[in-house]
Amino acid sequence: MLSIGLPGSGKSTWFKRHNILPLSSDMVRILLFDDVTEQSYQDLVFSTLRSMLRARLLARRPWNYVDATNLSAHERRSWIKLAHDFGYEAHAVFFDVPPEVCIERNRRRERNVPEDVMQRMAAKLRPPKFEEGFAKITVVRLRGKAGESAAAGPEQAGDTQPDESEPPDLADAEY
Repeated sequence: MLSIGLPGSGKSTWFKRHNILPLSSDMVRILLFDDVTEQSYQDLVFSTLRSMLRARLLARRPWNYVDATNLSAHERRSWIKLAHDFGYEAHAVFFDVPPEVCIERNRRRERNVPEDVMQRMAAKLRPPKFEEGFAKITVVRLRGKAGESAAAGPEQAGDTQPDESEPPDLADAEY
């Protein structure tokens, strides 16, 4: 399962609320550099992350989760290929949260991403598509008033219901 979303969209919180410990670039930064803020070695961080996932796939672990922004189809391609190469389906969890909400959440974080970087990331963000190789796409959105989902589902989806086990500020829809 591959998370897709801006910093501050709720990816890590979603994994925690579902009692999932995903592989993440932050985890790798802590393991390699004792510093989650280290940004100088991005290629090393992500090659290590891919190696960790490959090890789990070789060990035939039934569920594998990657927590990273994965903003574009290009960034997602290697993860999807890796899953397929080992006979796994690739699933996406797309955090469809407005950039202004993510930017505001980011401002309140102790460790935040500069706003100009957030704007560039928002411009790069593309929703996942089944044509990329995903077998399933779960969309997580902010809830509107009275528990309604704040936005309509993507074109490729039919009538869906939010996961009622989610906390009141998020709604999941699976496709």
